[in-house]
Amino acid sequence: MDWHFTVFEVIDMRSFSNLWYWIALAVTWSTASHWILGVPFDIVTRARRHGGQSQEDLEDMVRINVNRLLFITGVAGLLLLGLVCFLLTMLAVLGFVYDLEFAQALFMLAFPMSLVGLLSLSTARLIRQDDEGGAKLHSRMNRHRIIVQGIGIVAIFVTALWGMFQNLSHSFPAG
Repeated sequence: MDWHFTVFEVIDMRSFSNLWYWIALAVTWSTASHWILGVPFDIVTRARRHGGQSQEDLEDMVRINVNRLLFITGVAGLLLLGLVCFLLTMLAVLGFVYDLEFAQALFMLAFPMSLVGLLSLSTARLIRQDDEGGAKLHSRMNRHRIIVQGIGIVAIFVTALWGMFQNLSHSFPAG
């Protein structure tokens, strides 16, 4: 018996039964909930507690990242929207119509992250529109983080349910 065959027999290389997929999912959502609009959340917490230079640093980082995000959106927004919609549609069709598990797994990562991207764009526009600073900025950043965490919880739950369904359906094939 070939050792490659034995390894692939013992370690299932399908997406939803692969430990690396679940590690990537956890790291993705952990990172998404820590970096709010490109600003580490510990800077928001430090600015809320200490003020002063920490608050100035927070406002500078938020201003830079908001301007960057809105500039990119203004210059290439429609092109990026079309590209993201194309990729999500392609993954959805390949995954759920043609039953390609790898595409399903990527869709389960990419679709909720696209919602986070839209939320970030909306939050950036609100911050620039209201010219927020101080406690109002802290509140906006905290609210954004809570919504991102909510999207992450739902995404992980749905992905876990779909992954269990896929694993069980491959373990006990019909017919």
